[in-house]
Amino acid sequence: MPAFALLTAASLTSLKVASLNLCTDELLLTLAAPEQIVSVTHLAHKPQETTLWRQARHYPRNDGSLLSLAARKPDLVLIMGGGGGRDRARIARRLGIRVLDLPYPQRLADVERGIAAVALALGRPAAGRRWLARIDALQRTLPDRQPDTIWLGGGGRSVPATGLAADWMKLAGLQQRPLRGDRVSLEQLVARPPAILLRSDYRRGQYSGEQRWLSHPLARGTGKSRVIATDGRVWTCMGPPMVDEVLRLRRRLGR
Repeated sequence: MPAFALLTAASLTSLKVASLNLCTDELLLTLAAPEQIVSVTHLAHKPQETTLWRQARHYPRNDGSLLSLAARKPDLVLIMGGGGGRDRARIARRLGIRVLDLPYPQRLADVERGIAAVALALGRPAAGRRWLARIDALQRTLPDRQPDTIWLGGGGRSVPATGLAADWMKLAGLQQRPLRGDRVSLEQLVARPPAILLRSDYRRGQYSGEQRWLSHPLARGTGKSRVIATDGRVWTCMGPPMVDEVLRLRRRLGR
């Protein structure tokens, strides 16, 4: 049984929790009571990185390291994907901090497990159940039509036809097209345009090669595809904020 499962209700209420990863920032911000949060990463404070930046700015930021949290003396730190391995675990033990290390989600079921695990660790299972109920509602109202879709990011980046991104797209009523290397060229968009071109607006306006690629007229749609913009920030972690984006996409599609 996890150590945090043995804590009393009173101790969980006063639990001080921090996050060292943008994706665990989002889980903490959506599931924790405000008084439980002692720090989130500097990325969570940036409007270009997360939709939760306004909420995140109420809390001190850290640089993603355990040492940056030492003065705040958190009881629990959320991380994802190891991020430091043995060194991080050793530092955590020395500082007397418990660490909840979540795997990066590969499918929608992994997101649900992560929500449940963090809610349990926070002593807020009801908060977790509310988010899980919202995801379940999307699954129970799955749109019948799933038109051929290409998710398009800078430089022609796309997403796998099976995996977490495709799972969320399916809930919106979109079928990601299989693409070699999960990339698409301008020529492919002309030769075989998808029914829906789902364009990520992540870091829109940034001066970079990838953004210049997206500015090409052919990457804006050939007239044979319906072009729909999606909030690229939520696709970084594809956690709880995706629920509202799926609902928005359904409205755009008239579902």
